Amino acid sequence: MTLFFMILLGAAMALHLATVVLSGLRYLSAPKLPASSDELPALTLLRPVCGLDAFDEDTLRSSFHLDYPDYRIIFCAAQENDPACALVRRLIAENPQVPARLMVGETPLTGNPKINNMHKGYIAAETDHIVMADSNLMLPRDYLRQLVACWDDDRVGLITSPAAGNRADDLWSAVECAFLNTHQGRWQLAADAVGLGYAQGKTLYGKRSIIDAGGGLQALGRDLAEDVAMTKLIRGQDKTVRLTKQLFYQPIGKKSFAQVWARQLRWSLIRRQGFLHLFLLEMVQGPVLPLLICLGFIAAGALPGWTAFAYLALWYGSEWALARIAGWPASLRDVAAFVLRDALIPVIWAVTWTQKGLVWRGNTVSHPAKPSRA
Repeated sequence: MTLFFMILLGAAMALHLATVVLSGLRYLSAPKLPASSDELPALTLLRPVCGLDAFDEDTLRSSFHLDYPDYRIIFCAAQENDPACALVRRLIAENPQVPARLMVGETPLTGNPKINNMHKGYIAAETDHIVMADSNLMLPRDYLRQLVACWDDDRVGLITSPAAGNRADDLWSAVECAFLNTHQGRWQLAADAVGLGYAQGKTLYGKRSIIDAGGGLQALGRDLAEDVAMTKLIRGQDKTVRLTKQLFYQPIGKKSFAQVWARQLRWSLIRRQGFLHLFLLEMVQGPVLPLLICLGFIAAGALPGWTAFAYLALWYGSEWALARIAGWPASLRDVAAFVLRDALIPVIWAVTWTQKGLVWRGNTVSHPAKPSRA
């Protein structure tokens, strides 16, 4: 039994270091871009809006400054009185160099309000290539070129990317970045490196012909979140989901504990509902279980007392190094945020089992997803 737990202790660290290395290697060179503009297909950029967040003017404005020869933008709002509508109309007027429009209204297609909001823009898009990007994502100038460059194989069915958090103003926003970057981002980049890409709703770049072959946007309402359903839709056609080489930023700003808790609990519920086998393994992803094993050995006299400190130093030191390499937040406050995050993960995991539905921007979403109104 002692040997078993020793092996478990070493395996946990080896797996952690492997994910750090696999994700860190992606940041040692610049993302690949298309060699020629002749290779670039016409694109439609769909950006659903719902309310106004602190950085929305910056993130939505970034839509108009992309280095791409042939793209158009469709902003989607569910209600005319949404405060984002005035901002979007002003940005469109200030940037006549890019074909853009705002479409208002929603289709009661599924129980997912985001899909219902985007549906009109999806139908109106004149291109087969469509990029869906959340309103709070900052788009770098080469955003579309990076996405297109990843579509280099006939087996690819979707290009996606989680968000990396930055511009954190307080401790709890740093905890949010710790969840996004060196935890969720690290695991997803590492999984993609071994051919296990999962869709993330922050960025979904696909072909309407492929999405429609899998059931269209309505099929994205079959799960609590469209990214889970999109992963299944793509894999159901024997195609792969691929991540961009590096992550795109989402500015975080100020966050309270309640906001971080609610968001992480919502995502945890989505993972439990969508990929239960992976959710069951989340309890062994962090350092809590290995640390308890280590403390047990120390209490039994099988290991010296300093072993626990050395284990945590290697664990968090490698995570800090990854953040530095990737350009993610990596101050002493962020290291404290790593620890707070890992203390919260087992609690969130346990509470997730008591949840049945989620609330997204004031809308209650439950599974199976059904239209919210006729």
